Amino acid sequence: MDAAFSIFALLLLAGAVAAMSLRNLIHCALSLVVVFFSAAGLFLLLGAEFLSFAQVMVYVGAIAILIVFATLLTGSAGATTGALAFRPWLLGVGTAGWVTGVIVAAVLNGRPLPVEGKTAALPTVRQLGEALMTRYVLPLEVIGLLLTAALIGAVVLALREGGAGRGKEPRP
Repeated sequence: MDAAFSIFALLLLAGAVAAMSLRNLIHCALSLVVVFFSAAGLFLLLGAEFLSFAQVMVYVGAIAILIVFATLLTGSAGATTGALAFRPWLLGVGTAGWVTGVIVAAVLNGRPLPVEGKTAALPTVRQLGEALMTRYVLPLEVIGLLLTAALIGAVVLALREGGAGRGKEPRP
């Protein structure tokens, strides 16, 4: 368990550093995918299966792929990020050092909270699914309808503004 945590934590940190420091935008987006998968692995180790799978489905399956597609479709796949000047890096390093110092001071000077009684059992994915499909089925359906209406509205607005499907291409 400790080895798996160490591996996921190192992958998360390495992916985050790579996403910030690589110059190619596609490589940055793929590094972000590594970060999302590593965070999902950490959630899995903590026993939060639903949160882990939601992390993969939402962040890896939707957001990261959206970033990759947007980068490819805008023609900036080969674009590089500009080199940062010395001062923003200095500000970032200073802020990170300050936050680290505050956290270390809080951990070293803090007292553990007293634990009283038994902790509540964590719900499983099965219990969450049963609750969504029985007690909370009406709010779930309303949210589904709202999201569908938002999607249809976005498509209508995109078509009204002369977006995809109009056949109007600028002349060279």
